[in-house]
Amino acid sequence: MSAQLTGADLLRVSTVLQACADQLAVLGHIMPDTYRSRPEAEMRVEVDIGVVMEQQKAAEHHLKAARGQAETADLSEAVQELHRSQRELNRTLEESPLSQDNLAKLQRDRQFVAQVIMDVLAELQEKGTFHSLLQAAEEEKKRKARLQDIIIREEEGRLRTKALQRQLVDIQKEKTQELQRREEWTAHLKDQLQELKERTSLKKKYVKSSAELLVYEGQKLYTQKENEMEDEIRLLKEKLDEETRVHMEMVSFLKDNQTSLGEKLEYWMERYEKDTEDKQQELNTLKINKTNNLAQLQDLAKKYREREQVIIEDRLEKENLRKQLEKDLLERDAATKIQSWWRGSLVRKGLGAYKKSKKPKTKEGKKGKAKGKKK
Repeated sequence: MSAQLTGADLLRVSTVLQACADQLAVLGHIMPDTYRSRPEAEMRVEVDIGVVMEQQKAAEHHLKAARGQAETADLSEAVQELHRSQRELNRTLEESPLSQDNLAKLQRDRQFVAQVIMDVLAELQEKGTFHSLLQAAEEEKKRKARLQDIIIREEEGRLRTKALQRQLVDIQKEKTQELQRREEWTAHLKDQLQELKERTSLKKKYVKSSAELLVYEGQKLYTQKENEMEDEIRLLKEKLDEETRVHMEMVSFLKDNQTSLGEKLEYWMERYEKDTEDKQQELNTLKINKTNNLAQLQDLAKKYREREQVIIEDRLEKENLRKQLEKDLLERDAATKIQSWWRGSLVRKGLGAYKKSKKPKTKEGKKGKAKGKKK
């Protein structure tokens, strides 16, 4: 991809690119006026638009007929046909060769290709490479990817808008039905209100007569209750006088009891102070005894530690003596065994004091031994 062109290849590529640039320049000068002045192009566009318009009119006529018949299946089919003819008309208008947008797009593409060819041609003449072509192709891919992403998002937005429009139509239908139901319910409520007014007028008369009767009975009942309450007030006054008398007696009793309790309180306070002093003296005595006992305890603990140390040293000394005695006994037994073994060895081998005396051998015996060796 990054190879450098040289020689004949560079010349051929430069010639081809130069020819392409010249043809694009010529096309840029002649394309819009020449294309618009061609009658066959205008005739083709008019024919396509006429066909689509006829389909549109047929779809509208079908929709009106379906509405007159009020059949759901035919109506939905007519609506779909109308939408399809509308899309076809929009596509025909967008793809028209005489459209200003198509001409502008074609002009922009031509200028872009011409600029890329000129840049590549300049790079080939200067360096013999075509990196600018690769870079332009990569940038164009990225731009198309971004445009494709934008188109996809627009399509999704369009679909979402259509879905929301359908939901809006459904909601409008529901609201219309709800409004109709409410109007019916309002008429029903008005009838009920009229009936209620008539019943209310009758109830007013009945209630008025009932109220007058109740007022009379209430006045009679309240008069009776008033008498009963007066009797109750008289009884309560008598109870209140009695309670006042009892209260005064209780106040006198409590005052006497308070005086007695005050005297007892003084007596117990004096006794409390006296007992507190006695207990404080006992506490001081106990503290002194505790201090003395603590000193004695420390002396005893010191003596205990000293005697414990003496006992431990004595035990260690006895343990060492026992180990020494055991060691001496083992050494003595070992020495005895060694002496016994040594004496036994001397006796068995005839060494030292236990050595055996040798007897003189005869000549015959020597001769017999010599013969035995020769054999």
